[in-house]
Amino acid sequence: MSLLIQLKDEMKNAMRAKDKLRLGVIRMALSAIKQAEIDHKIEPTDDSIIAVLTKMVKQRKESIKMFNDGGREDMAANEQAEVIALEDFLPQPLTQEEIIKLIENAITESGAASMADMGKVMAILKPAMQGKADLGAVSGQVRAALNS
Repeated sequence: MSLLIQLKDEMKNAMRAKDKLRLGVIRMALSAIKQAEIDHKIEPTDDSIIAVLTKMVKQRKESIKMFNDGGREDMAANEQAEVIALEDFLPQPLTQEEIIKLIENAITESGAASMADMGKVMAILKPAMQGKADLGAVSGQVRAALNS
């Protein structure tokens, strides 16, 4: 089942269950997907939907940090609930061991020997890890692996 169909089905379920928070989050996600579709003039695929949802989760996690720093735990709790609802539609996150193995395989596959080859390694890793790992943290691990 495509991710778009799954989102629409879950929206209907949230309406039936009168779950306002989940319904609002799903509607927001569908709106962001539609906006990306219009902006890029492409049909939404599971990969593009995952990219949009990943971006939404990242934005909310940054908001949580800012709300906690500002002493607004009520707002942080609301953002955390939205993150949980969005993560239901993302693939299972990779374990640290799986990330390390993928990095090693990408370095071997690309023949990377120095930091100059980091772009090649990240180009291999990005499609495999989109929505499954924090690519910012992964790039730090790649940098450390290439420097050693």
